[in-house]
Amino acid sequence: MALRQFAVATFLVAVVPLFMIRGMDGQPGTSGIRAGTLPASWRPSGPDCSGIPEFQTHEYNDDFVILRQSGCTNYEKPFLFLLFGRDKALLVDTGAGQADVARAVRASVDAWLARNHRSAIALVVAHTHAHGDHIAGDDQLRLLPSTTVVAPKLADVTAFFGIRNWPDEIVQFDLGARLLDVIPIPGHEATSLAFYDRQTGVLLTGDSVYPGRLYVADAVQFVQSTHRLVEFTAHVPVAHVLGNHIENTRTPFVDYPVRTVYQPDEHQFELGRAHLLELDEALRRMNGEVTRLALPDFTIWPVRR
Repeated sequence: MALRQFAVATFLVAVVPLFMIRGMDGQPGTSGIRAGTLPASWRPSGPDCSGIPEFQTHEYNDDFVILRQSGCTNYEKPFLFLLFGRDKALLVDTGAGQADVARAVRASVDAWLARNHRSAIALVVAHTHAHGDHIAGDDQLRLLPSTTVVAPKLADVTAFFGIRNWPDEIVQFDLGARLLDVIPIPGHEATSLAFYDRQTGVLLTGDSVYPGRLYVADAVQFVQSTHRLVEFTAHVPVAHVLGNHIENTRTPFVDYPVRTVYQPDEHQFELGRAHLLELDEALRRMNGEVTRLALPDFTIWPVRR
């Protein structure tokens, strides 16, 4: 295990330009990246679910909140992301249902408003993709004041973000003094998006890249989308790659079975650019015929449409 970690670290330094590494400790650096923290582990769902809250909320920093839905409400245990700018906030994904997501989001918004001596902020709700475990809370969020929910349909997504050339065009979305890059990455699902936060250097990749089973519905698009992420991240600092689930264990190549609720030894949440390169290279070697392949931190898993 120690040898593998050393190899990955060596590989990362070798392929990532120096300007992408400076400033990651939160001190001023050429990257200008704002620091944040991630928990060493997330609260496990169980083995006894009594008293476990529906969502675990973690402040990456004062303007970036990560919420994780408990497996005690839904075995998918998805992550949600709430980013605040000067003019508006963006919530990425709304959870898997069977939980009061509106209350959890409202609590985080209210805490931010109080901390910043504000009375209100507009909220935009978008999605990494249109699968049910990422959009189930949409109806709840529509009831919140000053909230716009982008419907998880390709026409609505492209119209809202102003994407005219799907999936090849990368556009920007400004929260007010906080610019995000919106990157089309279909392949897992037809409307899949990645969001890159220029302020923190965090790349949100939905179900396309995360420590788990990377279900590939459209092989051609998935290959192209992965390479698009590799090309995009070649020119920006990447602090973390954050997907929407954790399905792998801390043991390389080993994942938890589908529908597992209690994951006491789950893989760390964050991945890095080295994992994008690893995925891109594995797909390239498949030469157009995407097949199931277990890698140390995730598994490429083609599925029938």
